[in-house]
Amino acid sequence: MKKNMGNADRVIRLLAALVVLVLYFTNVITGTLGVILLIVAAIFIVTGIIGFCPLYAPFGFNTLKKAQK
Repeated sequence: MKKNMGNADRVIRLLAALVVLVLYFTNVITGTLGVILLIVAAIFIVTGIIGFCPLYAPFGFNTLKKAQK
């Protein structure tokens, strides 16, 4: 897998996942919406750590700067 996410994209995903986790575990979001958001947060964590977004690939998106490649 070739990385296609820049640092800013990765940080934003990880922060969004952290916010969802905090909201879920403080019972601000619950039920079906909470479970769906937890799944999305898990995906954001994995993609943020590895630096590759599978949805970017088919559309040719790349937020990685040339110097980082």
